[in-house]
Amino acid sequence: MIPFLTTRRSIRRYAPDPIPDALISELLTAAIWAPSAHNRQPWRFAIVRGAVTRARLAHALGQKLRADLTADGASADLIEKEVTRSYQRITAAPLLILLCLSMADMDSYPDAARQQNEWLMAVQSTAMAGQNLLLAAHALGLGACWMCAPLFAPEAARQALNLPADWQPQALITLGYPAETRQKTRRPLQACTLFVDQADED
Repeated sequence: MIPFLTTRRSIRRYAPDPIPDALISELLTAAIWAPSAHNRQPWRFAIVRGAVTRARLAHALGQKLRADLTADGASADLIEKEVTRSYQRITAAPLLILLCLSMADMDSYPDAARQQNEWLMAVQSTAMAGQNLLLAAHALGLGACWMCAPLFAPEAARQALNLPADWQPQALITLGYPAETRQKTRRPLQACTLFVDQADED
């Protein structure tokens, strides 16, 4: 087993120190070398460093979270707790990278089924770029965490950051120098593995 892969953790608490531009460039370079469907590279990255912009994005996502939880019938205490936690996680990170995809360079089909699959390939490609970015952050001594909030509030994220119309928010990655350590376990490998050709070898 490669130790580097097993020591990466999702870090949610960071030191306030800013991340140098050179490191941000290294992160993004690692991200864009991910594989992609048709080699169309549909990923897009919105880089957020300023405290005012971080707060604006956190507020926009929090408002959507509040509306959703209210519609779910959640208690006022739970709503306030979840919204506050989300706001603090986003605003306390020195660097945010909003991971988006664009269908601008992907293939277009006349039928819904193939078009849905083309979009899904763009999603998968963008996710692989995000994984590259997370691993690069770990290699550079940074902590990072993948947040799915933009999936539930894409318009809120797009408006808060004034994104191009074709940028579809997929995830928010918080980054910074770690201010915590975390332990993590994994389910046994056998629980998620199936050797489908076992009978051929008997």
